[in-house]
Amino acid sequence: MVKILLGRDDVDPDRPDKYGRTPLSWATAEGHEGVVKLLLEREDVDPNRPDNNNGTSLEWAAFEGHEGVVKLLLGREDVDPDRPGEDGRTPLASAALQGHVGVVKLLLEQKGVNPDQPDRQGCIPLSHATRKGHGGAVQLLQSQKSAENTDPQPPPPL
Repeated sequence: MVKILLGRDDVDPDRPDKYGRTPLSWATAEGHEGVVKLLLEREDVDPNRPDNNNGTSLEWAAFEGHEGVVKLLLGREDVDPDRPGEDGRTPLASAALQGHVGVVKLLLEQKGVNPDQPDRQGCIPLSHATRKGHGGAVQLLQSQKSAENTDPQPPPPL
């Protein structure tokens, strides 16, 4: 059905509804990988387009824990993996808040993702995961943090 609709000249595949949500936004939130793939193949679909709450397709997919969809989105060079959305939360913060360990791992592997990016309330992804008791996400975020903040050993004295 989606292929048929996308084949019509009178269908705008990036048209937002009254909430600012596009077909891609809805497909990512619902985890419909096939539909997401079809939409991402089109040049007239903007994967970074925010909805009325400033949420993006990647943030929705991360919040809902749809790893396959997150991988598809991250496969596009034009997708910003660290773009803040609703309440200033990044996709990493949204995944941490919900305890989606696989998505947290995928996002931490991306260049340009800041694990210490605070949201509007000043909470970083680790704070969200800790507050909600998501141990796996906490461990991943702490290991990332400790790896980045490890001081190099001073050279031995001559």
